[in-house]
Amino acid sequence: MSAAVAAPPRPTRREAALTPVLFLVTLVVAVISSLGAPLVPLIATDLKVSLSEAQWSLTAALLAGAVSAPIMGRLGDGPHRRTAIAGGLAVVMAGGLIAALVNSLGLLVVGRAMQGVGLGLVPLAMAAARDGLPRPKVAPAIALLSVAAAAGVGVGYPVSGLIAEHLGLHAAYWFGAGFAAVALVAVMAVVPRSTQAGGGRLDVAGSVLLSVAIIALLLAIGQGAAWGWGSARIVLLFAAAVVLLALWVPQQLRADVPLIELRLLRHRAVLTADASAFVLGAAMYMNLSAVTALVQVPSGTGYGFGASVLTAGLCLVPFSVTSLLASRLLPAATRALGETGVLPIGCLVVALAAGLFALFHTMLWEAFGMMALLGIGMGFTFAAIPGLIVRAVPSEETGSAMGFYQVVRYIGFSIGSALAASVLASHTPHGAHLPGESGFAAALWIAAGLCVAAALVAWLLPGRRSGTTTRPPSRAVEELEVEEGELGTAGVVGLHDAG
Repeated sequence: MSAAVAAPPRPTRREAALTPVLFLVTLVVAVISSLGAPLVPLIATDLKVSLSEAQWSLTAALLAGAVSAPIMGRLGDGPHRRTAIAGGLAVVMAGGLIAALVNSLGLLVVGRAMQGVGLGLVPLAMAAARDGLPRPKVAPAIALLSVAAAAGVGVGYPVSGLIAEHLGLHAAYWFGAGFAAVALVAVMAVVPRSTQAGGGRLDVAGSVLLSVAIIALLLAIGQGAAWGWGSARIVLLFAAAVVLLALWVPQQLRADVPLIELRLLRHRAVLTADASAFVLGAAMYMNLSAVTALVQVPSGTGYGFGASVLTAGLCLVPFSVTSLLASRLLPAATRALGETGVLPIGCLVVALAAGLFALFHTMLWEAFGMMALLGIGMGFTFAAIPGLIVRAVPSEETGSAMGFYQVVRYIGFSIGSALAASVLASHTPHGAHLPGESGFAAALWIAAGLCVAAALVAWLLPGRRSGTTTRPPSRAVEELEVEEGELGTAGVVGLHDAG
């Protein structure tokens, strides 16, 4: 008789609960993202500020995501991952409480910045899944978390809009704070301590220099129209940003464990990918900000649609759906267009979407159609970029290269939001709260121009004849492309490695 095959051990109750808890953490990130662009006009109305000033509620959250992502990633390496996740959720909860309780734009921006810290939680949740689940269950769990974060944003836009429309702006932030509180309790009860030893050291000096430099740059861009581009304050902010970045670059090159590994830019494909990600990130949030604000402009102005916050949130659902589909179709598109063709064509699709809506925005359905087309372009581009990076760098540098890409993309997001605020402010008549129609058109045309420039960079820079690819495509790389495409269009920090 053959020996009996031992049945696999039954998972403990804690292991069984781990995936649902990490799923909940990714939904918190989705909620944070959905409290962004569609609520900006309501913030302007409730707090009696201009649309460009209210835009800082979005810019601050994206800036916090750009700065906190590499810091949280470093803190989450090693035995302190559960503490990093719990700490991030605690900051998100506190930020939601501040945003829900105050009636001042300055404090609301502080609360939203604190919420933005949570945008770096997804890679930590995925790392916790790798560390705490049996090996056969890791891949399905990672895929589930990726879809949850991306699809959750698409669902979150109309849900947060519905709450804000019927219960008020502050109720939406109470909702976010409550969600984070539930997730925090679940994490402390279920997520195990990491089994990894050691852990990465945090580059405090690099973190501070980069943070202050980006804040100075965003203030200069966002307030340039309001304070005057030639004013002393704006000139000093730009100068400070340049000086701080000039100090930060050699500091990163000298650091034993840098916040961002700048030497990776020696790979032309990495330089192409990061430059494209930066520009596309800026264009994405210029488009999202302009469209969601325009559809809520009162119809009495002659160019707005007078739509509700709920309708503005629903307007972003086609963007989420088509970007998910485009990400899933990337392997087929790559076979049809070639590895070097997908990125420039995707950039041109984004430019086409922005240009068409700049020309034609007399019917509400045009906004929904523009968002669907924008999602196709963004889904392809944000899915194609990780493959460019992973196939161009040695395997031991993949994690650093992907981390660099995440930071660059988030800086692009925040600069796009600040630039949208500046453009809208420059087209807002003195004493008025709403910009003229030309302001929205200008923001859309600038976004289109950025994407045309990105397409040219993606077409010319990689070095087609010499080739830059060092590794052939693999199933793991294709899966990474799909997941990163989904997360990128959701405005969420994704994986930092290719597995």
